Amino acid sequence: MSAERTITDNEFSYHLTRLLDAPAARVWQAWTTPGQYARWAYAAPGSVEMDVRPGGAWKATMLTPDGDRFPLTGSYLEVDENRRLVVGMDVPGKPEPSAMTVELGEDGGRTRIALRQTCDTAEERDMAEQGSTMLLDSLTAYLADGA
Repeated sequence: MSAERTITDNEFSYHLTRLLDAPAARVWQAWTTPGQYARWAYAAPGSVEMDVRPGGAWKATMLTPDGDRFPLTGSYLEVDENRRLVVGMDVPGKPEPSAMTVELGEDGGRTRIALRQTCDTAEERDMAEQGSTMLLDSLTAYLADGA
């Protein structure tokens, strides 16, 4: 398992990659099936709803390590099954959603996953990158458990 970080687009962007021990279809299912997503993505059980199609809505209530809950909503901007998912996240006070791109590539029975996001400030980028790194760590563990 390796992870890389590069800065792209502007100084407030991040790009994370990781090689996962699962085929792309399995990774896609984990990312786009409410019950599976809730198990690895720090979501409250029963809070995840997903309409995985361009323009389809999603929502989840996330749980922090100290027990706080915060609701997230958004829509899917692009959907290319087993390959690319662009997730729009609603941000209070912003007219446009913040978009995170998830790209999957087969690599000999394993999957190279890349997450990309451009943010408005360094602080927003650092928080988003930290959250995405936690998601990748949790997804890696979830897939390793053969769930």
